[in-house]
Amino acid sequence: MSFEEEWARLKADAAARHSTHVRLNQLPGSPAAGGSDPQGDLRVDQKDLAAIGDAAYRLHQNLGRDGYHAQTMSYQAARGLKTDFAIGAALDHVTTRWGDQLRSLQGACAHISNHLDYTQHAHQGDETYLVTKFSEISTLDQGFSEGVVP
Repeated sequence: MSFEEEWARLKADAAARHSTHVRLNQLPGSPAAGGSDPQGDLRVDQKDLAAIGDAAYRLHQNLGRDGYHAQTMSYQAARGLKTDFAIGAALDHVTTRWGDQLRSLQGACAHISNHLDYTQHAHQGDETYLVTKFSEISTLDQGFSEGVVP
């Protein structure tokens, strides 16, 4: 069977099925029936977030060093080829696009790293605030449990 014949058969099969269906993936309803925890099953801790942030920061640094080195070398090659070969202009265009994509990727890595750092510091501040408030409540509770002295 040739490619064209197989392709025509596949298209005809798909058209015959009218495959415009939507299928939603769902979890079973109850934990007893083999379902997941009603609170969800996604767990992450500070160590995981720190590792992701560190990886994003390292990638940002490496892109800055290695990515711009490649761009510089490609520009030099394009400049040398432009006068005699059409590929010089094409390489120049590709190198320009490389720089645009490199800056975009570096920005995304910086955003991830900075956001995770911010989240970590904000969470620490929230924890400090909550511990302070809870300790005030326990002090207040002690006053109620001491009773009234006549």
